[in-house]
Amino acid sequence: MKIGYRTIKTAVGVALSVSLAQYIGLPFFAMAGIITMLGIQVTRRQSLLSSGKRIAACLLGMMISFLLFHLLGYHPLTILLAVLLLIPLLVKFKLQDGITTSTVIILQIYSLKQFTLPILLHEIGLIGIGVGVALLMNLHMPTRVKELKQYRQAIERNISVILKEFALYLRQGESSWDGKEMIETEDLLRAARRLARQEEENQFFRQENPYERCFSMRAEQFELLERMLPVVSTLNQDLPQGQRLAAFMEKLSAHIVDSRSDHDFLQELREMRREHKTAPLPVTREEFEIRASLFYLYNEMEHFLMIHARFANTGDEKNSFG
Repeated sequence: MKIGYRTIKTAVGVALSVSLAQYIGLPFFAMAGIITMLGIQVTRRQSLLSSGKRIAACLLGMMISFLLFHLLGYHPLTILLAVLLLIPLLVKFKLQDGITTSTVIILQIYSLKQFTLPILLHEIGLIGIGVGVALLMNLHMPTRVKELKQYRQAIERNISVILKEFALYLRQGESSWDGKEMIETEDLLRAARRLARQEEENQFFRQENPYERCFSMRAEQFELLERMLPVVSTLNQDLPQGQRLAAFMEKLSAHIVDSRSDHDFLQELREMRREHKTAPLPVTREEFEIRASLFYLYNEMEHFLMIHARFANTGDEKNSFG
């Protein structure tokens, strides 16, 4: 059994809010602990948003309680009508997070058989303590930068391997590569982007996380590699243009994170493409198809480099990753 950091925060927060509400002398003091438990979310932004919705839902629940119980009396059918009215309103105003707490408030008021100003203040006190402690517990969020760096390194390592394997196949026309890096990279990108969004939502005043941009950039590049894979696997004839592209990919794989060489690589690739276009016409149909495929790969590799250059020009790579 593993007890995580969020579990510890939840336990401490629930105990703190219940103790505080009980010390003040609020009735139904356990309600404060329930609100705190529901308010502790994965990120600070989620916690703040959830708490705001829960406060609004509870106030709406108290308003409905006051109107219906005052007009119809304290009967089970009044609870039925109150819940039938409450839930659609919460859904309409996108306050579903507060369905549980607002319903509990209605039941508490029903059990007291009255709705006076002191009871209203008690309920507001419970909500304030529960939400306040939840936000207090969520003020500290462990940074995930170390994990993000590990994801980044793993993704870049896999992209480097993929380029090397492409180069090997272009040289030899065959390969024993099982393609596991293709599957791994897709999973890594999905997990990394999810973690980057969580890290971004823990920053109230920072609009964009550079890691999210980095992983978006790598995801674009990986889509190109996925498109290139079936084309590379069909090139089983040795041509000088293929050998040059293989050497280029192999060299690029060693500089996958070096934005300073983007311009040099682009210039080299464009020169290779010009030579490809001015070479003597193919003699056979097979040679024509292979050279057409190689020309397609030249264009895709240019796009691959331009994606990285665009990211590097934003300054994110230099300022945020060292």
